[in-house]
Amino acid sequence: MCKEGNGAGEGSGAPGAAEGAGKGLSLEKGGSGGTLWLCTGSVLFLGGNEVKSCAVVKYSSAPPQAAFARLQEKTDLKLPPANWLRESAKLGPAGTTILGNSKKSKPFSSFGMAYDFIDSVGNDVDVVSDSENIKKLLKIPYSKSHVSMAVHRIGRTLLLDELDIQELFMRSSQTGDWTWLKEFYQRLIDQKWQRKKKSKEHWYQKAILSKFLYYSINGDGAAQPVPSTSKQHQEGPVAGESDEAGRASWPAPFEMPSSLSEDPGASNQGNVPLEPSYLVGHVASAPREQNLSPLFNDGESSQGLKNDFVRNILWTFEDIHMLVGSNMPIFGGGRYPAVSLRLRDNNKPINVLTGIDYWLDNLICNVPELVMCFHVNGIVQKYEMIKTEDIPNLENSNFSTKVIKDIAQNILSFLKSNCTKEGHTYWLFKASGSDIVKLYDLTTLCEETEDKYQNPFTMPVAILLYKVACNMMLKKNQNKKHYGTIRTLLLNCLKLLDNGRHPQIIASANYMLSELFQLDEPKKEDSADFPINGNSDESYSEEEEEMPDSDENGSYSNSSDPPDDNKAVAIIKSVGELSVPEKYKSVHRIRPSCAFPVCHGTEERCRLVLNHVLEGLKSVDSSVKKEGDLPAADPSTPIPLKYEDESTSGGPESLEKQMALFLDKMGSFQKGKHSSQSGMIPGSWQYKMKLQLILKSSRAYYVLSDAAMILQKYGRALRYIKLALQCHDTYCCLCGSMLPEVLVFLCQCLTLCGDIQLMLAQNANNRAAYLEEYNYQTKEDQEILHSLHRESRCQVFAWATDLSTDLEYQLSVSCKCYEAAYEILLFSNLKSQNPEQHIQVLKRMGNIRNEIGVFYMNQAAAVQTERVVSKNVSTTEQQLWKKSFSCFEEGIQNFESIDDATNAALLLCNTGRLMRICAQAHCAAEGDFKREFSPEEALYYNKAIDYYLKALRSLGKRDVHPAVWDSVNWELSTTYFTMATLQQDYAPLSRKAQEQIEKEVSEAMMKSLKYCDVDTVSERQPLCQYRAATIHHRLASMYHSCLRNQVGDEHLRKQHRVLADLHYSKAVRLFQLLKDAPCELLRVQLERVAFAEFQMASQNSSAGKLKTLSGALDIMTKTKGAFQLIRKELVAETEQDKSPAESMSVNDSSAGLNKEEVLKLLGIFESRMSFLLLQSIKLLTSSKKKIGSEEEAALRTNKQVYSLLLRATANKGLSLLERTELLLSLLEQLAPRGQGSPGLQ
Repeated sequence: MCKEGNGAGEGSGAPGAAEGAGKGLSLEKGGSGGTLWLCTGSVLFLGGNEVKSCAVVKYSSAPPQAAFARLQEKTDLKLPPANWLRESAKLGPAGTTILGNSKKSKPFSSFGMAYDFIDSVGNDVDVVSDSENIKKLLKIPYSKSHVSMAVHRIGRTLLLDELDIQELFMRSSQTGDWTWLKEFYQRLIDQKWQRKKKSKEHWYQKAILSKFLYYSINGDGAAQPVPSTSKQHQEGPVAGESDEAGRASWPAPFEMPSSLSEDPGASNQGNVPLEPSYLVGHVASAPREQNLSPLFNDGESSQGLKNDFVRNILWTFEDIHMLVGSNMPIFGGGRYPAVSLRLRDNNKPINVLTGIDYWLDNLICNVPELVMCFHVNGIVQKYEMIKTEDIPNLENSNFSTKVIKDIAQNILSFLKSNCTKEGHTYWLFKASGSDIVKLYDLTTLCEETEDKYQNPFTMPVAILLYKVACNMMLKKNQNKKHYGTIRTLLLNCLKLLDNGRHPQIIASANYMLSELFQLDEPKKEDSADFPINGNSDESYSEEEEEMPDSDENGSYSNSSDPPDDNKAVAIIKSVGELSVPEKYKSVHRIRPSCAFPVCHGTEERCRLVLNHVLEGLKSVDSSVKKEGDLPAADPSTPIPLKYEDESTSGGPESLEKQMALFLDKMGSFQKGKHSSQSGMIPGSWQYKMKLQLILKSSRAYYVLSDAAMILQKYGRALRYIKLALQCHDTYCCLCGSMLPEVLVFLCQCLTLCGDIQLMLAQNANNRAAYLEEYNYQTKEDQEILHSLHRESRCQVFAWATDLSTDLEYQLSVSCKCYEAAYEILLFSNLKSQNPEQHIQVLKRMGNIRNEIGVFYMNQAAAVQTERVVSKNVSTTEQQLWKKSFSCFEEGIQNFESIDDATNAALLLCNTGRLMRICAQAHCAAEGDFKREFSPEEALYYNKAIDYYLKALRSLGKRDVHPAVWDSVNWELSTTYFTMATLQQDYAPLSRKAQEQIEKEVSEAMMKSLKYCDVDTVSERQPLCQYRAATIHHRLASMYHSCLRNQVGDEHLRKQHRVLADLHYSKAVRLFQLLKDAPCELLRVQLERVAFAEFQMASQNSSAGKLKTLSGALDIMTKTKGAFQLIRKELVAETEQDKSPAESMSVNDSSAGLNKEEVLKLLGIFESRMSFLLLQSIKLLTSSKKKIGSEEEAALRTNKQVYSLLLRATANKGLSLLERTELLLSLLEQLAPRGQGSPGLQ
C-alpha cells in the first residue's frame, strides 16, 4: 500500500523508485532484466496545498542504478566522451534508451503498454500514456505550444498517443493517403500548412545533453563497439540526422503484420497466432502464458505496438490512476538513493514549464531529489541539489501543485465526457498560440469520406478491444458480472474489422460472444449472485449517445460555436478554464443499454448463440479456399430432413444394422481417424476454431431441443436434436481424438433423442402437428447445415432422428438411442467418471424396455381377444409373449444393476401380468363346454404369483414406496382370487378329488385375503373391502355347499358349519361398510337365511326349530340397510324422470343398480320371508305349552306381517319402489323392541 509522508522521500530510509531495483523481487511482467519496484507514496505540502501522489513501478528493464559521476568544473560537454553512444555493462541493454538516445515516442506507445498490462485496461486505470504526453496535457494552460493527441476509449480507460500531424501529412504528400484529414486540417485549422523544420539549436541541445549523461556514468568509460541501429536506435536526431527515420514509426493506413494478413487460401492455415478465443471455454485453467499467445509476431515493430519504455509505472495522482511509460535517466549518489540529472544553461533561468516538467518527472518516477548541472556554452559551471517538493517554489518557476491537480481532473473529465464511443479515434487538438482546445471524432470524419482502414489506429484498437475481452473471459471467478462489458468490447471490436482481412479475429470474437450465454445454466439468468444486467461501473454503453452538457457553467456547450467548428465533438473555449477547480465534471454516465441483453427465454438465448456461431463459421469458411471442389449449394435452399413412414422404415431389423455401423464408426473416432471434405489442415486456426464453433452450435441445439421437450413440442424437439447430432457428426469427422466431455455430451444428446422418440410414440394422435414442426427450418439453421456439409455428410445419426409413423419402430429407435449412449459410456471408460449419467442411461433403458414389453403384451392381449374361442394359442401370440418377456427381463436387469428396487418391482409386476395373460389365453382355448381349470392355467398363474412375490421381496417393505407396494399386493391378491375363483367355478374334477379342490380353493382365497389390505385408507380401500367381502362370501358358500352335500363325518360337518357361519358374518360386515353394494349384501343375507333353513330341516324339537326360525327372521330384519340403499337409488331415478335436465348427474348415481337383479332378489326375499313367517305361526300356534306374553306378541306381529305380505305379493300392480318401501315397513314391524330403525349397522 502507498504511504503518505511529509516529503517525496521522507527520511533517508525511504526507498526511491530506483532503490528497490536491487531487492530481488519477483517480476510482474515477464522479460529479461525486468524488476518489480516497491510502491512508495509522497504527500507534498507546497504553499498550503496538499497533493497526493503514489507511484508503483510495474516493470523496469533498467539494472540497479549506479551513482552519478560529478563532473569537474570547466568540463567541455561539446567534446564527446570515450563511451558516447556505446553500450555500457552498468546500464545493460536498455542503456542507450535511458540516456535519451532512442527515437521519439511512437504513435502507438500506449497500445504497447496496454497489451503488456491487459489486466489494468478497462477497469482499474483511467489513462494509459507516455509520460511526455501526460506532461504536455498538464502544461496546456501555461504553454503556447500546439497539442495534438489521439484518444481512444477502452471501458473506463483512455489511451493517449501523440498524433504528429506534420509527420502524417508528409506521408500524405508522398503516398496520397490521409488526404481527407489534410484537407480538413487546412480548411478548418491552418490554411497555409507547411512542414516546420527543427532548428540547429534543438539538435545542439540534444547532443550536449546526451554527452553530459554519458560523462555522468561512473566508471572508466571503456566503450564497446556500437551495436547495430536496428537494435538500439541510438542513431537518429542526436547524430544530427534529419528525422526522416522517425517517419518509419507511422504505419501505412493499412499494413497488416505477417501474422494477420491472412491469405484466405489454405496455404496460410498453419499460422496460428491467435489462440485464446477457442481455448477460453476449455483450457481456461491452463497458465495464461499458454492461452494468450501474441496477436502479432515480427510485424509488431512495423505497427509500433511494442512497449519500448524502460519502465512502466502505475501512477496515482490524487484520484486519477494512470499507467505511464517513462525513459527518464535515474542515478544514485545524492542525499537520497535515487536522483534525476538535469542539464541547464546558466544564462537561461528556469521557467514555469521547465519546473512543471521536472516536478512531474520526479513524481511519476517517485524520485525524491533533482541534481541540476549548470553550464555556459557547454562548459560545466556548478551542481545544485533540489528536493522534489521544493521544485514548485523555485525562483521564476513558481506554480501551484493544487492548480496542476485541478488541470488533471478537468482534462480527464472533459475527455471522459466526450470520448464515449469505443473503437473511435478522437483527436485532441490545440493550435500553437491558441487558447482553444478542440476534440474531433476522426472515425466519423473518416467514414464520411473514405474507407475506415484509412485510419491507422483501427487495427490496434480492434486488437486491444479483443485482448481486453479475452483477458476478462479468462477470469473465471468473476467474469459473469463483466459479461455486459465483454460483450460490448467484442461487438465494438467486430465493427472495426473486415471479414475478408481478419477472418481469424472475427471468428474468435464471435465464438467468445457465443460463450457469454450460459447454455448449461438456463435457470440462473435471474439469479442475484451476479448482476449481469446491473448498471454497474464495470459496464458501459456499446452505442453511447453524446449526453448534453449538464454542467451549470455551460463549460463545453456547442450552441454558440462558429460554423467552421461544427465538426468538433466538444470545445474548451479557453485553456484558463482548466485551472478552475471542478470546472469540468464528468457527465458521462453508464447507461443500461450497455448491459448484457436480457433473454426472455431459452430459445432467444440459444438463437443469439447460434447467430454468433454462424458468423464465426462464415469467417472460417471464407478463409479456406476449397469451395471449388465442393458441389455448389445454395444457402437459401432448405436441406431436406428425411421423413420415414411404415412402408420404408425397414423395422427394427434395419435399425440393428444402422446401430452396428454407428458403433463401428464411433470406434474409428477413438482410434484417431479424421477427415475434412473442405481441405482444412488439422492444427490450423481454421480447424481448431471450426471444431469449437461446431461444438457450441451442437450444445445450443441440444438446449433448444430440451426446452421444446419441456413445452411438449416433440416435433420441434426432434428437429433440434437432429441438428445437434448433425453438428456432432461433423465434429467427429474433423476431430482426431474425442475428449471425454464431448463423449459425455454425445451421450446426453442420444439420451434426449431417445426421450423424444418415446414421447412421439406415446402421443401418436398429434403426429400431423409434430411432422409440421419437424420439417420447418430457419434460414440460420440452413446456413449452419451448409457449413457442416462442407466437412461431412451428417448422416451417422440419421437412424436416431428420423420421424416415423410406426409405433414399434419409434419405440425401437428410442431403445437404440439409450443403448448407443450406454455403449459409448462403456467403451470410452466414462462409466466410473460419470456415475450420474450412467445411472440415468440405465434407468431410461429399463423404462423403454418396460414400454416395449407392455406394447408387445398389449398386442398379444388384442390378438387373444380377436381369436375365435375354440381356436388354440397362435404362434403370433407366443412370439409376442417371448418378445415381451425378453424386454421385461432386460429391463429388470437394468434396474437391478443400479439398485433401483422400485422400478425393478414394477417390471416384475408387469411380468406377472404377462403370465396372467398367458394363463387367460389357455383358458379361452378350452371353450366353455365341459370347461375345467387346466394345468397350463395353473402353471402361468403360479408363475405370475412368483413374479409378484419377487416384486415384494425387491421392495422389502412398504415404506420404500407405499404406492408400488400397495399395487403389487393388489395384483397378487387378484391373481390368487382369480385362480381360486376359476378352480371353484370350473373345478378340475377329472384330475383332482373334490376335497383337494376345496382345500386348494380355500388356501388360495385365504392368501388373496392376506394381500388384500382393507384397513389402510386409500383410493383402493373400497375395492379391497369389496374383494374381501366377496372372498368371505365365496368361502361361506363353499362351506355351505359342502355341508349340504356331505354325509358321515359329524366333526367335519360341524367344522364346515362354523366356518360357513363365520365367513357369512364377515362378508355381511364388510358389505355393510360399502354404500354401493346393496344387492351383494342382500344376496349374502338370503344365503344366510337358506343356511338357517337347512339347519332347521335337521332339527326335531319345536323349541330348536322356533329358535332357528327366530334367528332367520332376525337376519331378515337386518337387511333393512340394504333395502334403504335400494330405495335411495330408486327415488333418485324417479326424480331423474321428473327432471330431465339433471339426467346426467342422476344417471351417474344410479348407474350401479341392476333392476333385474333387484327384482329377482326381491322375489326370493318375499317368498323366504313368507315361508319363515308361516312356519313361525304354525310352531307358535301348535305349541302344547302355554305361551308367554312375548311369544303371544310375536305371534300377533307375525300374523299381521304375513297377512300384509300375502296381500302385497298378490297385488301385481305395485312398482319396484313401492314394493321396496312396503318391505321396509314390514321389516320395521318385525324388528324387536329397542332395536334401532336402521337395522344392523
